[in-house]
Amino acid sequence: MDEDILRYKDKLMEKAKAIPIWERGCLTVEEAAAYSNIGRKKLRSLLNMKKCPFVLSDGKQLLVVREKLDEYISKHKKI
Repeated sequence: MDEDILRYKDKLMEKAKAIPIWERGCLTVEEAAAYSNIGRKKLRSLLNMKKCPFVLSDGKQLLVVREKLDEYISKHKKI
């Protein structure tokens, strides 16, 4: 049973990698850092803010909602 679950997880991970990062709805912290050119430490501090508009948590992992991150960056962009 555990082997079936691991194979299914691997299959899902491979499928997720096939989708370009700019088309994904949710990103890991590492992917969001690469996408936004914001450092991982800074991004994690933003994600830990109260009422962060672009964070999603499944209890174990923090995920970044890409579209909301784009909105946040455009609002707080220094010219």
